[in-house]
Amino acid sequence: MTQPEEKKAKNGSRAKKVRNNILKVLGAIVIVIVLFLGIVYITNVISTNSEAKKIETYGQHVSVDGKNMNVLIQGEGKETIVLLPGYGTAAPALDFKLLIDELSPYYKVVAVEPFGYGLSDVTEKERTAENIVSEVHEALQQLNINEYILMGHSIAGIYGIDYVNKYPNEVTAFVGIDSSVSTQPGMDAKLPTKMFGFLKKSGLQRLVVKFGGDPYAGLPFDEHTVEQMKMLSNKNSNSSTMLNEMDHISSNFKEAQGLTFPKDLPLLLFIQANNEGVKGWIPLHEGQIKDSVHGKVITMDGEHYLHHTLSKEIAEDFRAFMNEAK
Repeated sequence: MTQPEEKKAKNGSRAKKVRNNILKVLGAIVIVIVLFLGIVYITNVISTNSEAKKIETYGQHVSVDGKNMNVLIQGEGKETIVLLPGYGTAAPALDFKLLIDELSPYYKVVAVEPFGYGLSDVTEKERTAENIVSEVHEALQQLNINEYILMGHSIAGIYGIDYVNKYPNEVTAFVGIDSSVSTQPGMDAKLPTKMFGFLKKSGLQRLVVKFGGDPYAGLPFDEHTVEQMKMLSNKNSNSSTMLNEMDHISSNFKEAQGLTFPKDLPLLLFIQANNEGVKGWIPLHEGQIKDSVHGKVITMDGEHYLHHTLSKEIAEDFRAFMNEAK
C-alpha cells in the first residue's frame, strides 16, 4: 500500500469512528428522551388516578342531552343571577366562589358549569355557541329557572349576546366581567389544538404547570379550594371537549358579529382599565352600550379575572346599577 493510500485508509477509519461515536451519542439522547417521556406519562397517569379520588363533589347534577351538567346554587334571594365562566376556567363554581359569597346574601346565585368544565361530563357535541347556549338554557329549564340576570366572564360575552337574543323573555339584564367582544382583534388566529392535545395526553402539561408560576398565589382563596381547583385544572384543561371549543373560537366570534344587545336590556360591563393585550378594549365595550337605554361601562384596576380580587366592588356596583335600572 502506497503512502497516500495508507493515509487515506487512516482518515477513513478515523471518520468512521467519529460517525459511530456520533450515532452512539444520538442513540443515547433518544433513549434518555424516551425514558423521560415514559416517566412523565406514567407519573401523569398515576397522579390523575390519585387526584380523581380526592376531587370533592359540590353543587348538583342536571340531566342535559343525556349527560350530567353540574350546577351550584347558593342564596335564596327573590332575583336570580346565572353565572357563566370564561374559556378554560377548569372549575367555574369554585373560581366564582368569592363573587358568589358577595352576591348570595341578596340573590339566588346559579353557577353553571358547561360540559367539559368543573364536575360536568365531557361531550362530543360540537362546541358551537348555539350548542353551548342551548345546553345552558336546558339546564336552567330543568331547574325551573325562567327569569334571571345573566352574568358572565370573558368568552361568556360571546355566548351571552347570543343567549339574550335567543331568550329575551327570560333574561332581565346582562353583566359582563371583562367580557369578550365579537369584533376584538386577533380572534381569527388558528390555534395549535393538536399540540395542546399532545401535551395533555403525554403528561407534559402537568409538568409545565408544576414548574410554572402559581396562578392563585396572593389571591384570597382558602388553601382547600385552591387544591381542588388545581386538581380539576389537571383533569379538565385541554380535554377533548375544551379543545373542540378552542377550535370553534374563531367561528363563534365571527357569528356573533351580527348580534347586538337588545336596547331595552340593562347592560353592565366591568372591564380592565388597562388591557394592553387587546387594542381598543375600552372603546369596544363603550360601543356595546351606546344604544342601550340603561347601559354602563365600569373600568377596574385588576387582571382579566376581575372577580378574583374585586368581587366586593363588583357586587356593590352591580347592586347599585340594578337599583338604578329599576
